[in-house]
Amino acid sequence: MGKADFLSPKAISNRIKAKGLQKLRWYCQMCQKQCRDENGFKCHCMSESHQRQLLLASENPTKFMDYFSDEFKSDFVELLRRRFGTKRVHNNIVYNEYISNREHIHMNSTQWETLTDFTKWLGREGFCKVDETPKGWYIQYIDRDPETIRRQEEQERRKKQELDDEERSARFIEEQVRRGRDGKETEETPAYTELKRESEEEKVVFNLGASSCVAGPSKSSSVMGASALKAAASTSTKRKDTSSSETRGEKKKKKSALEEIIEMEEKKKQKQQAVRTDYWLQPNIVVKVTTKRLGEKYHKKKAVVTEVRDRYAAVVKMIDSGDKLKLDQDHVETVIPAPGKRVLILNGPYRDTEALLEGIDEKNFSATLTLDSGEQKGKRVDVAYEDFCKLA
Repeated sequence: MGKADFLSPKAISNRIKAKGLQKLRWYCQMCQKQCRDENGFKCHCMSESHQRQLLLASENPTKFMDYFSDEFKSDFVELLRRRFGTKRVHNNIVYNEYISNREHIHMNSTQWETLTDFTKWLGREGFCKVDETPKGWYIQYIDRDPETIRRQEEQERRKKQELDDEERSARFIEEQVRRGRDGKETEETPAYTELKRESEEEKVVFNLGASSCVAGPSKSSSVMGASALKAAASTSTKRKDTSSSETRGEKKKKKSALEEIIEMEEKKKQKQQAVRTDYWLQPNIVVKVTTKRLGEKYHKKKAVVTEVRDRYAAVVKMIDSGDKLKLDQDHVETVIPAPGKRVLILNGPYRDTEALLEGIDEKNFSATLTLDSGEQKGKRVDVAYEDFCKLA
């Protein structure tokens, strides 16, 4: 077996040494060759193949630079679209993933000198939304795919249709309430008139036991008539008092049933918004590490929060290795245990309350919990995934 064979020890050794990323200053973009040291790069620059590539590039240098710039831009934007979608992300995170491919186009062969210049160019050309923060530049891909735009318009149309249905039902309920209120106000009330006689000599007689009334000169009839008039007068007075009290009651009751329901819902929403915060870390809960900056050793591994600092940072202890790390709350996420386990509610109206996980509703991204502490112990509530976490 010769020294240049594929399975020779020398060839295997060279492939092992060339594995992974090498130094950028020893890479030739024209020849697409990576050298391991300065001597190898010097020998490559003196080689005949490299000299031929330089002669080709010297004839039309703009053509080669435009080609490399276009390839770099296309690969970078494609990685941003596939890997992160339309999420807002730091430009350095995308660039580190891009250069992890050994065959990538190097930035020193393009028209951009720095990553910041390239990021600004993406914003000016309308490929991404860019914004500068104290932590650096952030980019967000703008998806102009016709299928995506059609899907978004369909979702907006459905939302508008649902809102129209809700408004239509609300208007129908208001119309029913208004009709009911108007019907009560327009109910016929009895009209009381003054008792008049056609002639002064005629006497009015009320015969309560008989079906007809007669006029006569009897004394007993006149006595009965007087008592009947008193009774009618007292009855009319009571009816007037009752009608006036009903009118005052209607004046006091200004709000309809629908208005009271809407007011209760608004108070409930305001109460829930008042108790919600943008920080949720608590000691003695189990979280999962989501950041990749710490390497595969800690990525997607579970840890226990031992201490919370400044509300947004926490000192965690890895369950597998026992290592202690200080992480931001954006770099961890809550852990949902199996039904029957104890959890701690981290946000919302039942914050800092321990509960028992009864069931999980995957469709609505929530779970049913039974409160195990506090004044409302034993109450069953529905809580979103991000608002509770497994207890250590």
